[in-house]
Amino acid sequence: MDDEVVSGGGSSDFEEIRRRNEHGIDWWSSRDFARVLDYSSYVNFEGVITKAKQACFNSGHDVKDHFVGVNDMIEVGKGAKRAVKSVMLTRYACYLIIQNAHPSKEIIAKGQTYFAVQTRRQELGDEQAERERRLHIREELKTHNQRLMGTVKQAGIVASMDYAIFQNHGYRGLYGGLNSKDIHRKKGLKKSEQILDHMGSTELAANLFRATQTEEKIKRDKITGKENANNAHYEVGRKVRRTIEEIGGTQPENLPTAESLKKIGAKRKRALSKGEE
Repeated sequence: MDDEVVSGGGSSDFEEIRRRNEHGIDWWSSRDFARVLDYSSYVNFEGVITKAKQACFNSGHDVKDHFVGVNDMIEVGKGAKRAVKSVMLTRYACYLIIQNAHPSKEIIAKGQTYFAVQTRRQELGDEQAERERRLHIREELKTHNQRLMGTVKQAGIVASMDYAIFQNHGYRGLYGGLNSKDIHRKKGLKKSEQILDHMGSTELAANLFRATQTEEKIKRDKITGKENANNAHYEVGRKVRRTIEEIGGTQPENLPTAESLKKIGAKRKRALSKGEE
């Protein structure tokens, strides 16, 4: 393997064998891991990997994302090396292996602490990144919705009620027939809460694509008239939904309801005012 072995600069045996690929992603070799966990036989350690894979599957994660078969190079004496089968392990995979390894060994207890802490740190980092993505896409969607409003005015949709009907056509296409009230109800939102403020980044991105492509279609096809504009919005939403289905994605109405972006924005402003970011 050509990936870099990265020392964390600390005393942790697990930091010493951590590797990093060309994309900056940390991973561990199952061969190194077996050695650090003091398994004299790699065959025995393979049984632990099998249990960890099952735990990964049971938790709803894709096993292939966390356990990747690779060839690793080991020393066989006098500077010679040979390729052996190994497994590239993510941090989460390592955590699952630690949970399924022999509990009597002292190094297992240390590993449980290390990977529990590191996995939680990564989760917090992922949560922060998701919040930032949501805030960014929400602002983009707000801008494009305003542009879309200007475009459909030229098509004949001027009154606020007409625009609400137009928007519902887009929602119905994307959400399998659900209008804004239906979505609001399905997401379990209060009357005062807005749908867009409780969408995750994936759902927001789908709606952003719907909005931008509808605007382009109305301009490109020179669509005029309320009914024609409504139908165009519905068709674009339906095609976005069909694309999600074709790639095996989760349809937007089935995505989880996210924390309010208004609350996230308020927390961010307070943090900035206190110099915490």
